[in-house]
Amino acid sequence: MKTFQVPISYRSPLISAVKEKRRMADKMKKDFSPTLLDFGPVRIYLARHFGFCYGVENAIDIAFRTISENPEKNIFLLSEMIHNPQVNEDLQNQGIRFLQNPNGEQLISFDDLQPGDIVITPAFGTSLEIDAILKSKDIHTEQYNTTCPFVEKVWNRSGQIADKNFTVIIHGKPGHEETRATFSRAASGGPALVIRDMEEARLLAAFIRHDRDPASFFKIFRDRYSKGFDPSRHLERIGVVNQTTMLASETQGIADFLKQEIRNHHSRKGQPDESVFADTRDTLCYATNDNQSSVSSLLQTPADLAIVVGGYNSSNTSHLVELCEQRLPTYFISSEKKILSKEEILHFDLHQQQEISGTRYLKGNKPLNILLTCGASCPDAIVEAVITRLTGFFANSLSVEEMLQQILTSSQSHPGI
Repeated sequence: MKTFQVPISYRSPLISAVKEKRRMADKMKKDFSPTLLDFGPVRIYLARHFGFCYGVENAIDIAFRTISENPEKNIFLLSEMIHNPQVNEDLQNQGIRFLQNPNGEQLISFDDLQPGDIVITPAFGTSLEIDAILKSKDIHTEQYNTTCPFVEKVWNRSGQIADKNFTVIIHGKPGHEETRATFSRAASGGPALVIRDMEEARLLAAFIRHDRDPASFFKIFRDRYSKGFDPSRHLERIGVVNQTTMLASETQGIADFLKQEIRNHHSRKGQPDESVFADTRDTLCYATNDNQSSVSSLLQTPADLAIVVGGYNSSNTSHLVELCEQRLPTYFISSEKKILSKEEILHFDLHQQQEISGTRYLKGNKPLNILLTCGASCPDAIVEAVITRLTGFFANSLSVEEMLQQILTSSQSHPGI
């Protein structure tokens, strides 16, 4: 498997040892049970899979290598490399400037770019329209393209089904960089539409059945359909792809629902046809699946609370939080710095979309059981720092260094270390 050069500051001796031990015991990655780190008065259960995925490591490798190989050039990123504040701050400290913010708002005008400048495409990819602007300025991004290969897989699959006259339905967050890029490419090949969730899938089904006035479609899905979209014609044959960081189960649920709706529609017309829905299961990202499956297994463990670490604008991380919130008190933090004391934690509330203060969060059984995971763009070093911070509040707790030595010397097989 390809390896990447990632700054050592993002690595963690503890987390690396845990991951290697699990990898050796489960090379086929079929065991999603958590890893127990028993520090004595506090026990931390780590999700089986978490942290940097292939696409993120690839993007970081290219970005930092570009910096080291081009010390005299202006280097820009189209937008945030990944949705992790530490990584983006590190890149800016190295001299990289962002052309846009995550919402697509311009920070530096494309008119300021000069031939010879370097523009890095982030892991989310970019739209055909922005590609065209850069090419018109004689700026070529091929060498500096960090688009995740699994995002490109979605683009390719969208193109394939569009070529067969299917309308591409994209399950994603409409403002997200990846969804904007996928929509741009899907819309270049035929009709395309972005839907946010199952609620919008149900609204869409009414147009598939011709139960609603087509004119209302354009208000409901404003700014999310391709040019010339005609709901009376373009919802007769569809296929569903997704923003790769969405909940895999939700994407599959939406696809199954719309598949049944469109087949029922054709059956009522006396035209039952198996070819009215395109099979697109293979667009689900492996890392998203693994991380979400790991959290589902993690939640089978009795615990007092869960902590999820990652960027607050990280889509894949937010879905891990949603899964945990269904079962127990959950705290979404960006780093160990948000753990202010044993009594107070600053955490992000997905519903209020703001950071709030939580008090007496470390309450429960003795020993205290904590479930811990992070998003695909969170460095392992931050996870270790969170563990160090938490265990430091408990007298007679093992240190992280002592736990590392136990892992390195123990012959005990998983799930305990």
